[in-house]
Amino acid sequence: MGGQAVGRSDGRLTRCAARAVAAVLLLSARPPDRLTAQVGHPPNRSPYRDITLGGSFVPAVGYLSGDRGVVGVGPSNGKVFGVRYERPLSRIFGASLSVADALTSRYVVDPTKDSASRTSGPVDNSVVLLDVGLHMVLTGGKTWHGFAPYLGVSAGVAVASAVPSDTSQYRFRTKFTFGPQLGLRWYLWERLSLRADARVLFWRLTYPLQFRDPSPVDGSRALPETGALTEWTRHPWLSAGVGWTF
Repeated sequence: MGGQAVGRSDGRLTRCAARAVAAVLLLSARPPDRLTAQVGHPPNRSPYRDITLGGSFVPAVGYLSGDRGVVGVGPSNGKVFGVRYERPLSRIFGASLSVADALTSRYVVDPTKDSASRTSGPVDNSVVLLDVGLHMVLTGGKTWHGFAPYLGVSAGVAVASAVPSDTSQYRFRTKFTFGPQLGLRWYLWERLSLRADARVLFWRLTYPLQFRDPSPVDGSRALPETGALTEWTRHPWLSAGVGWTF
Protein backbone atom coordinates (compact mmCIF):
# COMPACT_ATOMS: atom_id res chain seq x y z
CA MET A 1 0.00 0.00 0.00
CA GLY A 2 2.80 2.38 0.82
CA GLY A 3 4.41 1.76 -2.58
CA GLN A 4 1.17 2.46 -4.40
CA ALA A 5 0.69 5.71 -2.48
CA VAL A 6 4.20 6.80 -3.32
CA GLY A 7 3.63 5.94 -7.00
CA ARG A 8 0.42 7.93 -7.14
CA SER A 9 2.13 10.86 -5.46
CA ASP A 10 5.04 10.74 -7.92
CA GLY A 11 2.60 10.62 -10.82
CA ARG A 12 0.77 13.71 -9.59
CA LEU A 13 4.03 15.56 -9.14
CA THR A 14 5.16 14.58 -12.62
CA ARG A 15 1.90 15.78 -14.17
CA CYS A 16 2.03 19.06 -12.25
CA ALA A 17 5.61 19.64 -13.33
CA ALA A 18 4.73 18.89 -16.96
CA ARG A 19 1.83 21.32 -16.85
CA ALA A 20 4.04 24.05 -15.36
CA VAL A 21 6.73 23.58 -18.02
CA ALA A 22 4.09 23.67 -20.75
CA ALA A 23 2.65 26.90 -19.36
CA VAL A 24 6.08 28.55 -19.25
CA LEU A 25 6.84 27.48 -22.82
CA LEU A 26 3.47 28.77 -24.01
CA LEU A 27 3.92 32.17 -22.40
CA SER A 28 7.46 32.62 -23.66
CA ALA A 29 6.88 31.38 -27.20
CA ARG A 30 7.03 33.93 -30.12
CA PRO A 31 3.72 34.59 -31.90
CA PRO A 32 3.34 33.14 -35.38
CA ASP A 33 4.73 35.21 -38.28
CA ARG A 34 1.28 35.76 -39.66
CA LEU A 35 0.22 37.48 -36.43
CA THR A 36 3.37 39.60 -36.44
CA ALA A 37 2.63 40.71 -39.99
CA GLN A 38 -0.77 41.95 -38.85
CA VAL A 39 0.78 44.22 -36.22
CA GLY A 40 3.54 45.82 -38.33
CA HIS A 41 5.81 45.34 -41.34
CA PRO A 42 9.03 43.33 -41.57
CA PRO A 43 11.93 45.80 -41.96
CA ASN A 44 12.67 44.65 -45.50
CA ARG A 45 9.02 45.14 -46.54
CA SER A 46 8.16 48.41 -44.78
CA PRO A 47 6.84 51.19 -47.05
CA TYR A 48 8.79 53.71 -44.96
CA ARG A 49 12.46 54.55 -45.49
CA ASP A 50 14.64 57.14 -43.76
CA ILE A 51 15.51 60.15 -45.88
CA THR A 52 19.27 60.49 -46.33
CA LEU A 53 20.38 63.67 -44.63
CA GLY A 54 22.72 66.00 -46.47
CA GLY A 55 22.84 68.99 -48.77
CA SER A 56 20.92 68.77 -52.04
CA PHE A 57 21.25 70.63 -55.35
CA VAL A 58 18.03 70.87 -57.36
CA PRO A 59 18.12 72.30 -60.91
CA ALA A 60 14.56 72.99 -62.04
CA VAL A 61 12.40 74.43 -64.82
CA GLY A 62 8.92 75.85 -64.48
CA TYR A 63 6.40 78.51 -65.38
CA LEU A 64 5.40 81.71 -63.57
CA SER A 65 1.96 83.16 -64.22
CA GLY A 66 -0.33 85.60 -62.44
CA ASP A 67 -1.70 89.12 -62.40
CA ARG A 68 -0.01 92.04 -64.21
CA GLY A 69 -1.90 94.58 -62.14
CA VAL A 70 -4.76 96.92 -63.03
CA VAL A 71 -2.56 98.88 -65.48
CA GLY A 72 -0.88 95.81 -66.99
CA VAL A 73 2.74 96.86 -66.50
CA GLY A 74 3.64 94.12 -64.00
CA PRO A 75 5.83 91.25 -65.29
CA SER A 76 4.28 87.79 -65.52
CA ASN A 77 3.69 84.71 -67.70
CA GLY A 78 7.03 83.16 -68.59
CA LYS A 79 9.30 80.14 -68.28
CA VAL A 80 11.56 79.93 -65.24
CA PHE A 81 15.01 78.30 -65.02
CA GLY A 82 16.70 78.01 -61.65
CA VAL A 83 18.66 76.03 -59.09
CA ARG A 84 17.97 75.47 -55.41
CA TYR A 85 20.25 74.37 -52.57
CA GLU A 86 18.57 72.56 -49.68
CA ARG A 87 19.99 71.77 -46.26
CA PRO A 88 18.23 69.77 -43.50
CA LEU A 89 17.88 71.37 -40.08
CA SER A 90 16.53 68.16 -38.52
CA ARG A 91 14.81 64.96 -39.62
CA ILE A 92 11.66 66.97 -40.40
CA PHE A 93 12.63 70.61 -41.06
CA GLY A 94 14.94 72.05 -43.71
CA ALA A 95 16.08 75.33 -45.26
CA SER A 96 16.69 76.31 -48.87
CA LEU A 97 18.36 79.00 -50.95
CA SER A 98 17.34 79.44 -54.58
CA VAL A 99 18.02 81.64 -57.58
CA ALA A 100 15.98 81.65 -60.79
CA ASP A 101 15.52 83.62 -64.00
CA ALA A 102 11.91 84.16 -65.05
CA LEU A 103 11.55 85.02 -68.75
CA THR A 104 8.41 87.06 -68.26
CA SER A 105 6.80 89.85 -70.26
CA ARG A 106 4.73 92.94 -69.55
CA TYR A 107 2.85 95.74 -71.29
CA VAL A 108 4.14 99.27 -71.88
CA VAL A 109 1.76 102.08 -70.96
CA ASP A 110 2.29 105.67 -72.15
CA PRO A 111 -0.01 107.99 -70.15
CA THR A 112 0.41 110.79 -72.70
CA LYS A 113 -1.43 108.85 -75.42
CA ASP A 114 -5.15 108.32 -75.88
CA SER A 115 -6.91 105.30 -74.41
CA ALA A 116 -6.92 103.40 -77.73
CA SER A 117 -3.17 103.57 -78.30
CA ARG A 118 -1.86 103.96 -74.75
CA THR A 119 -0.99 100.29 -74.19
CA SER A 120 1.46 98.32 -76.34
CA GLY A 121 3.16 94.96 -76.05
CA PRO A 122 3.64 92.61 -74.38
CA VAL A 123 7.42 93.08 -74.34
CA ASP A 124 10.08 90.85 -72.81
CA ASN A 125 11.02 91.69 -69.23
CA SER A 126 13.07 89.05 -67.42
CA VAL A 127 12.98 88.89 -63.62
CA VAL A 128 15.66 87.41 -61.36
CA LEU A 129 14.17 85.70 -58.29
CA LEU A 130 16.26 85.21 -55.14
CA ASP A 131 14.76 83.69 -52.00
CA VAL A 132 15.33 81.68 -48.85
CA GLY A 133 12.80 79.18 -47.55
CA LEU A 134 11.84 76.87 -44.71
CA HIS A 135 10.00 73.60 -45.27
CA MET A 136 8.60 70.69 -43.26
CA VAL A 137 8.47 67.06 -44.47
CA LEU A 138 4.94 65.78 -43.87
CA THR A 139 6.00 62.13 -43.59
CA GLY A 140 8.25 62.90 -40.62
CA GLY A 141 11.72 62.52 -42.09
CA LYS A 142 10.83 59.34 -43.98
CA THR A 143 9.53 58.45 -47.41
CA TRP A 144 6.35 56.48 -48.03
CA HIS A 145 6.84 54.19 -51.03
CA GLY A 146 9.56 56.64 -52.07
CA PHE A 147 7.39 59.76 -51.76
CA ALA A 148 7.97 62.65 -49.35
CA PRO A 149 5.51 65.59 -49.52
CA TYR A 150 6.37 68.86 -47.81
CA LEU A 151 5.02 72.32 -46.95
CA GLY A 152 7.02 75.51 -46.78
CA VAL A 153 7.26 79.28 -46.96
CA SER A 154 9.75 81.54 -48.72
CA ALA A 155 10.81 85.18 -48.77
CA GLY A 156 13.17 87.05 -51.07
CA VAL A 157 13.46 89.66 -53.79
CA ALA A 158 12.51 90.00 -57.46
CA VAL A 159 14.77 92.15 -59.65
CA ALA A 160 13.49 93.07 -63.12
CA SER A 161 15.54 94.29 -66.07
CA ALA A 162 14.78 97.66 -67.66
CA VAL A 163 12.57 97.91 -70.75
CA PRO A 164 14.17 100.39 -73.21
CA SER A 165 10.93 100.86 -75.14
CA ASP A 166 9.11 102.11 -72.03
CA THR A 167 9.23 105.93 -72.19
CA SER A 168 6.98 106.36 -69.15
CA GLN A 169 8.42 106.72 -65.68
CA TYR A 170 7.37 103.22 -64.60
CA ARG A 171 10.13 100.94 -63.30
CA PHE A 172 9.67 97.58 -61.59
CA ARG A 173 13.12 97.73 -59.94
CA THR A 174 13.51 95.43 -56.87
CA LYS A 175 10.52 94.04 -55.03
CA PHE A 176 10.18 92.07 -51.81
CA THR A 177 8.52 88.68 -52.38
CA PHE A 178 6.99 86.06 -50.11
CA GLY A 179 4.59 83.14 -50.34
CA PRO A 180 3.63 79.56 -49.45
CA GLN A 181 5.00 76.42 -51.04
CA LEU A 182 3.80 72.83 -51.53
CA GLY A 183 6.04 70.14 -52.97
CA LEU A 184 6.63 66.46 -53.51
CA ARG A 185 9.87 64.51 -53.68
CA TRP A 186 10.01 61.08 -55.27
CA TYR A 187 13.18 59.22 -54.34
CA LEU A 188 14.23 56.91 -57.17
CA TRP A 189 17.36 55.95 -55.24
CA GLU A 190 18.77 56.88 -51.86
CA ARG A 191 20.31 60.14 -53.14
CA LEU A 192 18.46 60.81 -56.39
CA SER A 193 14.96 62.28 -56.42
CA LEU A 194 12.47 63.90 -58.77
CA ARG A 195 10.77 67.09 -57.54
CA ALA A 196 7.43 68.77 -58.20
CA ASP A 197 6.82 72.14 -56.63
CA ALA A 198 3.88 74.57 -56.50
CA ARG A 199 4.38 78.04 -55.08
CA VAL A 200 2.58 81.37 -54.96
CA LEU A 201 4.65 84.56 -54.94
CA PHE A 202 3.32 87.94 -53.84
CA TRP A 203 4.93 91.27 -54.67
CA ARG A 204 3.76 94.88 -54.72
CA LEU A 205 3.72 97.10 -57.80
CA THR A 206 4.24 100.86 -57.45
CA TYR A 207 2.88 103.18 -60.15
CA PRO A 208 4.22 106.69 -60.99
CA LEU A 209 2.05 109.73 -60.39
CA GLN A 210 1.93 110.33 -64.15
CA PHE A 211 -0.47 107.39 -64.50
CA ARG A 212 -3.09 109.57 -62.80
CA ASP A 213 -2.59 112.54 -65.13
CA PRO A 214 -5.12 113.07 -67.94
CA SER A 215 -3.88 112.42 -71.44
CA PRO A 216 -3.39 115.64 -73.48
CA VAL A 217 -5.02 113.81 -76.41
CA ASP A 218 -8.39 112.68 -75.00
CA GLY A 219 -8.24 113.40 -71.25
CA SER A 220 -8.32 109.71 -70.28
CA ARG A 221 -6.12 108.32 -67.51
CA ALA A 222 -4.13 105.11 -67.09
CA LEU A 223 -5.27 105.16 -63.43
CA PRO A 224 -8.34 106.85 -61.97
CA GLU A 225 -7.60 110.25 -60.45
CA THR A 226 -7.95 108.78 -56.95
CA GLY A 227 -6.68 105.32 -57.86
CA ALA A 228 -4.14 103.58 -55.60
CA LEU A 229 -0.50 103.94 -56.63
CA THR A 230 0.43 100.56 -55.13
CA GLU A 231 -1.02 97.10 -55.76
CA TRP A 232 -0.20 93.58 -54.56
CA THR A 233 -0.16 90.94 -57.29
CA ARG A 234 -0.19 87.15 -56.97
CA HIS A 235 1.90 84.78 -59.09
CA PRO A 236 1.49 80.99 -59.15
CA TRP A 237 4.78 79.24 -59.92
CA LEU A 238 4.92 75.58 -60.94
CA SER A 239 8.26 73.81 -61.38
CA ALA A 240 9.85 70.37 -61.72
CA GLY A 241 13.42 69.33 -61.12
CA VAL A 242 15.94 66.67 -60.19
CA GLY A 243 17.60 66.59 -56.78
CA TRP A 244 20.94 65.05 -55.83
CA THR A 245 21.85 64.63 -52.15
CA PHE A 246 25.54 64.48 -51.30
